[in-house]
Amino acid sequence: MPGIVNTLVIVAVVVLVIVRQFRPSRIDTERRWWLLPVVLGVVALREPEIVDAHHQTASVGLLIAELLTGLATGAAWAWTTRMWVEPDGAVWSRSTKASGGVWAVGIGLRVGLFTLGAAFGLHQDSSALLLALAGTLLVRSGTLAWRAQSLRPAPAAATGTEHRDSMSRPTWKERV
Repeated sequence: MPGIVNTLVIVAVVVLVIVRQFRPSRIDTERRWWLLPVVLGVVALREPEIVDAHHQTASVGLLIAELLTGLATGAAWAWTTRMWVEPDGAVWSRSTKASGGVWAVGIGLRVGLFTLGAAFGLHQDSSALLLALAGTLLVRSGTLAWRAQSLRPAPAAATGTEHRDSMSRPTWKERV
């Protein structure tokens, strides 16, 4: 039963995240961007079947490949996301077509890893996929938070012109 629940959680999170990312969304670096990935990681690690007991070495190797795929997907997704600063200083982001391509390649690699594991007779639980998804989201969110901080202009020095400076801030747009 937990495998079905994990699968439903994975599908729900992926659909929610993908749909939300293709709409402009404000990036708030003050919020807990790491919370959802940590919760997903804890849910994944609570399952004892994350490693096949009969093929531990191959299973751990496949799990590592899955995690590396997830981390690379998260990094590529973050770097293909368009970000810009509005005149009020708020940083916004929206995924691009390239981001969609990153998701397609990431899913294809995961299907390939699953097929490889099945060919070697490994028992594969949805926990590994959930852990890799947590890694994807953690790397993506962390990279976007870091990029957002680097896009924000530095606070104005106390020169008496703060009001004028804040009114004439340019809108920076980053193209990917």
